[in-house]
Amino acid sequence: MIDDLLDDTGFLSAVEGAVRAAAADEVMPRWRQLAAHEVDEKSGPHDLVTIADREAETRLTGSLTALLPGSVVVGEEGVHADPGVYDAVRGDAPVWIVDPVDGTRQFVHGEPGFCTLVALARHGRLLASWTYAPALGEMAVAVRGGGARLNGETLLAGAPEPDAALRVATAHPDYTTPAQKRALRGLAVEGVAPRPCGSAGLEYLAVARGACDAVAFTWEYAWDHAAGLLLVTEAGGAHRTIDGAPFRITGGNTLPFTAARDAATAARVASLLRPQ
Repeated sequence: MIDDLLDDTGFLSAVEGAVRAAAADEVMPRWRQLAAHEVDEKSGPHDLVTIADREAETRLTGSLTALLPGSVVVGEEGVHADPGVYDAVRGDAPVWIVDPVDGTRQFVHGEPGFCTLVALARHGRLLASWTYAPALGEMAVAVRGGGARLNGETLLAGAPEPDAALRVATAHPDYTTPAQKRALRGLAVEGVAPRPCGSAGLEYLAVARGACDAVAFTWEYAWDHAAGLLLVTEAGGAHRTIDGAPFRITGGNTLPFTAARDAATAARVASLLRPQ
């Protein structure tokens, strides 16, 4: 049934419409309009949540499950409220993996570098994804085996320039432990130009369009990675953990991991990320 839906342009367009509507109604009216009481901390001052995150996830939960009866939603805010919700990523039902506002810090600061991420998966297998940056006017869609597109145009990641330093977006220092920082310092070598990442979803999009050569991340929450991993893969890229295995959205990965424009770049970056 799901494979048939992936061939149904009406279904794919309906999901895109649901993502656009949630952003238009719940996110963009609050961009640069947030009141102090509409922003809260979760685990600390760098882990923010806003009324836009909560309302957009609620909206998407209703619209996406209506489009696919029997499906469930694993969203960042829902899991924060009830960690047991995350188990659905490993369950039998089709699962929508949702980050309603990826790049909440940028959103709170009034910057345009945020997006809404939605991926559809079953049994740990990514099937389709939508990456929508409403302030930038960019919608990227990937379908397993069907390629990746940005605003309707085919995305091809290509390969890095042979003589250029690899541009690698890494987990932001504000969100990493001392051990993770040591692992990421493996990228501080000649021929690699690491920098802290912004919105994870937009960094994956940068890899898929060839504007960044790789990402290197230290955490495995599916809502941050599912949409982008499929986008990069369908654009011709690759991903792997430091033990050489592909990243699994169901968890249990050996971290850090990378996604890159091509398999050779992924292998090179992963080899540099081994814990020191």
